[in-house]
Amino acid sequence: VELVESGGGSVQPGGSLRLSCVASEYIHSSFCMVWYRQVPGKEREGVASIMRSDDSTKYADSVKGRFIISQDNAKNTLYLQMDSLKPEDTAMYYCAASSDCYSGYWPPRADYWGQGTQVTVSS
Repeated sequence: VELVESGGGSVQPGGSLRLSCVASEYIHSSFCMVWYRQVPGKEREGVASIMRSDDSTKYADSVKGRFIISQDNAKNTLYLQMDSLKPEDTAMYYCAASSDCYSGYWPPRADYWGQGTQVTVSS
């Protein structure tokens, strides 16, 4: 499975961006899709996840109320709507597919990764 992200860029604090991630093939309903982010020198952080089977979602506390994860199964596409962006949201954002979402661990271990898209929030 190949995952390709897009939609990153530079935005001022308080602005919005919408990230997309297109999968090269159907991803089984037992998987979840996850957005992660990473800042150089820090561990990769789980941002949000969505179950392929029932669209149930989970968010990191740092983005609750500001980010929304969604998916369009017909298009094999994952989205991350990011509103009220803050400078601390600056990071490389990765989408991933995980078979580990029922383990209870956060973030779940990913099986497939995209190449990442950079988000920079700065005035």
